[in-house]
Amino acid sequence: MLGFLKGKAKGNFIYSPCKGDLMSLTEVPDPTFAEKMLGDGFAVIPSEGKIYAPSDGEITTVFETRHAICMTNTMGVELLIHVGLDTVTLKGEAFTVHVSEGDQVKKGDLLMDVDLEKIQAAGLHTVTPVIICNTDDFAHIDLQKEGSVTNEDEVLKIS
Repeated sequence: MLGFLKGKAKGNFIYSPCKGDLMSLTEVPDPTFAEKMLGDGFAVIPSEGKIYAPSDGEITTVFETRHAICMTNTMGVELLIHVGLDTVTLKGEAFTVHVSEGDQVKKGDLLMDVDLEKIQAAGLHTVTPVIICNTDDFAHIDLQKEGSVTNEDEVLKIS
């Protein structure tokens, strides 16, 4: 009975938004992220310039400078995807955003293209924090993976 559910994971998973190397949020060289002032989460050092939706949900904010996107997933998790550190100073030049506020997205939808070389040429770090802005709404935020990731990898389990 209900054999079709066997092996199906229950829970709210956040996937990596890009291909790259996963790192602990506490290792991000920016105290706002490392000290979890905005919330808990993880970071990825991207190896390619494509940022994908880490979950199904709605785009709630696209920053004017296109360096960050906020979304609320279907389970109520408020996510901030912040590409690079201090990349607001690029005034959008390294980013091509493919979504708008109010758009419904599915996990794996392309959110933006990023010129990683342009970010690095400006002397900026490409590390991409993914923050759970409403961390206090959840009892557990558990890292599920280490090392290399793709946008197909479950990185956080939230309950």
